[in-house]
Amino acid sequence: MSAENYDRFRVETIPRGEVDLALEAAAAEGWNPGLHDADCFWAIDPSGFFMGVLDGRVVGRASAVAYDDHFGFFGLFIVEPELRGRGCGSAITEAALRYNGTRNLGLDGVVAMEAKYAARGFRAVHRSIRHAFTPRRAVEPRAGIVSAAGVPFEALVDYDARHFPARRPGFLARWISQPDATALAFVEGGSIGGFGVIRACRKGRKIGPLFAEDDQVAEALFQALCNAGIGESVYLDVPEPNAAAMALAHRHGMTPEFECIRMYLRGDPGLPLDRIYGVTAFEVG
Repeated sequence: MSAENYDRFRVETIPRGEVDLALEAAAAEGWNPGLHDADCFWAIDPSGFFMGVLDGRVVGRASAVAYDDHFGFFGLFIVEPELRGRGCGSAITEAALRYNGTRNLGLDGVVAMEAKYAARGFRAVHRSIRHAFTPRRAVEPRAGIVSAAGVPFEALVDYDARHFPARRPGFLARWISQPDATALAFVEGGSIGGFGVIRACRKGRKIGPLFAEDDQVAEALFQALCNAGIGESVYLDVPEPNAAAMALAHRHGMTPEFECIRMYLRGDPGLPLDRIYGVTAFEVG
């Protein structure tokens, strides 16, 4: 049965409160979202969230936030288990694609969905692998590591945009100032050489992003961020092509947990994966 055969099925944009419910659904799937992700994601694009409603009940959700006129990101795609494969998810996806128009759209999809996304025109670029460990002792931060709040914000936005296909000031402003998070930058000679955030999640804490100009800065930022997660599970979503990032995870005894496939609808934007040691968030890139 297709979604079109449901007389009372429709796709609507999501009000703000439904974003929290979308993240609860993500938590139930084991995706372990951040405690304050909803406010941060909403700041990207309040019009970029969709839900499928059947007989007055929300049965599926997805986000397709537009960062600018050229790039958006698809995520939080979850349909109620009993309705999967029956057209509801396809209808939600169609609404998301229509909303983004001619933008290049990225996603981090679970491996089981790769073929379905490929059928929509998305093409795989690389895997990202979630790693986890529990830091046991704090370390003295390297000289040059400072609070991201003390860095000129426009400089931080510029630095972030070197590692992402769009400028995202509204999101970054929320991301670095959210409760239960620590945002750090490495500054040398007046220039930013690295940036990272660790935030509280349903379980433990996640580091993301982790951007750095070289392995030594990445290591120093990683250890400084882990100071905020001593005795807790800490997660890092590592782009597999970055061999140095994979080595960092291995060096700290991190255990691979699962993987996602980064895919793009209109071509690989050519991100500098050798400087991306941790993805910001699978849900929004």
